[in-house]
Amino acid sequence: MKTKILAILACLLWGSAFAGAKIGFEYTTPLHLSGMRFMLAGLLLIPFLIYQQVDWKSNLKEWRYMLLFGFLQTFIQYGFFFMGLDKVPAAISAVIIGGGPFFVAIMAHFTIRDDRMSFRKIFSIILGMAGIVFISFAKGESIDTDASFYYGIVLLIISNIVGATTNIIVAKNRNRVSPIMLTSFANFSGGLILYIVSFFTEDWYIKPYETEFYIAWLWLSLIPAAGFSIWYSLLKKPEVKVSELNMWKFVVPVAGVILSWILVPGEYPDVYSVSGILIITTALLILQK
Repeated sequence: MKTKILAILACLLWGSAFAGAKIGFEYTTPLHLSGMRFMLAGLLLIPFLIYQQVDWKSNLKEWRYMLLFGFLQTFIQYGFFFMGLDKVPAAISAVIIGGGPFFVAIMAHFTIRDDRMSFRKIFSIILGMAGIVFISFAKGESIDTDASFYYGIVLLIISNIVGATTNIIVAKNRNRVSPIMLTSFANFSGGLILYIVSFFTEDWYIKPYETEFYIAWLWLSLIPAAGFSIWYSLLKKPEVKVSELNMWKFVVPVAGVILSWILVPGEYPDVYSVSGILIITTALLILQK
């Protein structure tokens, strides 16, 4: 039960990022905001590392592993996600990103011995994807299917595959490093790379921001700091199957939609969104029964 509660908490945190990002994008560019977000997220975890008396010396011996992880998870996965989101309508983007558990389940089936596909798992994935489609197309908009659209689709799919890969890596290296150290190092190093790349690829400049931006920036930084620390701690447990844990990520778009109703002006419930939420809830109940 504790594992399920923590998984839901992490997904609720990730779901809240959509509203925060909308505020942040009003003040700066996507990669620049992402770089600032993840660098601060890495720094915010340092007090927890000190409080838990994590052995820095032994963990930092794995700096190559953590740097590679930061490059894959923070820079590649989230860099491709934001670039893809810039080229693909939000509805279609949500459908693709919402399929993350599907990629994880397939990869886990072929790479982790005791994490195989089952009829119940397949049925839950299909049902969860159906709920994502309901929610996403409720927010749908017209699609301009030019070359950039298909380029964006490819970027989002790569983001999903990389995200699935990092989950498999953590599951197969459960005791290699502290999950909080891994999160801190990966967030800061990947965020630094994003920040540097944004300097050369995006049109932004250092300027004073309004209080609203700093609140959004702080919240967006707390999300990966807490969310990934919880998630990687769960993946370290031998009894936790990576594919089944990732099924809880169907909660992320649900949380994003509900929080948008609450926090974003002009967002309100509709029959498709409510139906999608009910379908996803049913999928999770079938998996966990």
